Amino acid sequence: MLLVKHIAGKGRGVVAAIDVAADTLLEKAPVIVMEAKDRLLLDQTSLHDYIFEWGENKTQCCMALGLVPIYNHSYESNCEYFMNYAEETIEVKTVKFVKAGDELTINYNGNWDDRNNVWFSVTE
Repeated sequence: MLLVKHIAGKGRGVVAAIDVAADTLLEKAPVIVMEAKDRLLLDQTSLHDYIFEWGENKTQCCMALGLVPIYNHSYESNCEYFMNYAEETIEVKTVKFVKAGDELTINYNGNWDDRNNVWFSVTE
């Protein structure tokens, strides 16, 4: 159902291999949870762009496994991610119908329709 392809202006990204209905679970990925002191070290590496804030108070961070770190950001995202702190997983679901061949994107702000600026220049 999912492919990793080069996306012009973005690098690698996740693409739908088939048509996908809205509210479809694409992935339930385990995460590796790390403490704040680890985040300080990770922020000095290229992994900074691939980790997520974690925990009810956002005092930890995590590295998601699977394809979760490869989904590109969009303010017009067609997917949303959900963090399950108890299970230590991140789920990615579609929020609208996605045609085969379309890039699957998430909003890095956490909510699929959040228009607040992210920490980099966005290529839509």
